[in-house]
Amino acid sequence: MNTEALLRETRRELHDGGLHGCLLVRDLDTGEELGIEPDTPLPSASLVKVPLALATLERIRRGELDGATTLDIAPGRITTPGPTGLSRFRHPARVAVDDLLYLSTCVSDGTAADALFGLTPPAEVSAILHGLGLRGITVRHGMRELSDTPVERFDADQAHLAHALAIDAGTSGRGHRVSQLDTTRANTGSARAYTELLQALWTPSAIDSEVAARVRELMAHNVLRHRLAPDFASDATVWSSKTGSLLNLRHEIGVVEHTDGQRFAVTALTESLVPAATQPGADGLMAHAARTLRDHLRQL
Repeated sequence: MNTEALLRETRRELHDGGLHGCLLVRDLDTGEELGIEPDTPLPSASLVKVPLALATLERIRRGELDGATTLDIAPGRITTPGPTGLSRFRHPARVAVDDLLYLSTCVSDGTAADALFGLTPPAEVSAILHGLGLRGITVRHGMRELSDTPVERFDADQAHLAHALAIDAGTSGRGHRVSQLDTTRANTGSARAYTELLQALWTPSAIDSEVAARVRELMAHNVLRHRLAPDFASDATVWSSKTGSLLNLRHEIGVVEHTDGQRFAVTALTESLVPAATQPGADGLMAHAARTLRDHLRQL
């Protein structure tokens, strides 16, 4: 199948499965890439924790922060499904900055991320990204805003109503009545912007080599591996990634490194068009689409 036919078929499969997808897969060594709407900005959800980790580690490198410094963290006490780590703690905890990085990036702990945002506010994270030549990722707020969406205001058996609102209340210009889904107010990024970030972390760039290596290590230890990992992790590959989920958004960014030396950055940003909270089929579909693009590039 030629490339254009492959992209058409992949778009059709996503649409038929109830997903709008923005994908980009890039060979990190040749620069060849395949994408579907790679320049469309979408809310980042927890993907923003990768730029946060990069900014925090850059400030540690500069001597502005100390990874061994401990912070007193108030318990999140969140009881709704989804949040992890300190976000669900019932009692205060004292945690080092280095360990907050692990919880934020590998466990996707929003309370840990907000503690790091307290040290490096969103505007400073954006400034550090820009200073490293990374554009296209906008950081406007911390993670607390993501735990105050319509889904938290409905009973569990009415979650579909929150998802229906997420699907139907947007505008053609990507504004939205739900602020967390409004690209003029939310943390945002396109598939291309996140792929550029992955490229800068995995190949020589303006990012300090030790900082990049630490971010790669954190992403390699990501414990949320239900989305793209089943199609990319194997005994012959290393899969390093970060997921992002919010209402009808299901995202993942990552790099697959093959034992033969080939390396591919994979960014899959999706919006479900089905008003349901639990959709394992959507995870499988986006993984299949991303792998289809990677397989085609690998054959080239």
